[in-house]
Amino acid sequence: MSGVYARRVIRTAVLAASVALASTTALLTAPAAQAAPPTPVSASTARTYLGWLTVKAEGSSTGYSRDKFPHWITQSGACNTREVVLERDGSGVVQDSGCAAVSGSWYSPYDGATWYAASDVDIDHVVPLAEAWRSGAASWSTSSRQAFANDLTRPQLIAVTDNVNQAKGDKDPAEWLPPSSSYRCMYARMWVHTKYYWNLSVDSAEKSALQSVLNGC
Repeated sequence: MSGVYARRVIRTAVLAASVALASTTALLTAPAAQAAPPTPVSASTARTYLGWLTVKAEGSSTGYSRDKFPHWITQSGACNTREVVLERDGSGVVQDSGCAAVSGSWYSPYDGATWYAASDVDIDHVVPLAEAWRSGAASWSTSSRQAFANDLTRPQLIAVTDNVNQAKGDKDPAEWLPPSSSYRCMYARMWVHTKYYWNLSVDSAEKSALQSVLNGC
């Protein structure tokens, strides 16, 4: 994994000027304005990065398990990754002493719906864990997969409507794009940004779908 980590150091320097840092956890009330994941690279930069990604047939799902990507780890105090994203991406979010969101609202950019109960919201891995496994993460250490599954610095985690997230499953952009067409450019930028940083490959159909979206941005 030393090579992967070395590439990450280089990419961090390249991306530093264009990536917004994830907001820190607030334990009580979030700002009134709707927040969002870290800003991905621009469409033009995403097109460049897409051209640099390794193109290869998708690997096997053999051996894959979500347990191999330990997720929703503790981030601060009693707050785990899911709770941090719920607070970050919501409006007027109030959390109890255990960091659970007890009130607030969440706008899902995938489908344009607004929800008022945290139970109606999933935290989507933009690049799904199973997709990452098939694109290179099968060879990673558990600690690297944990870092990927809880990545608050890249645009890899976002609060969205639960059944929309479930419909997406582990599909790549050749198989699924957000129902809201106005968000597809942002989604493609997020996807490429994440795959580039984590040195994950793309298959040819996935690359073509991403190129099509990015060319229309």
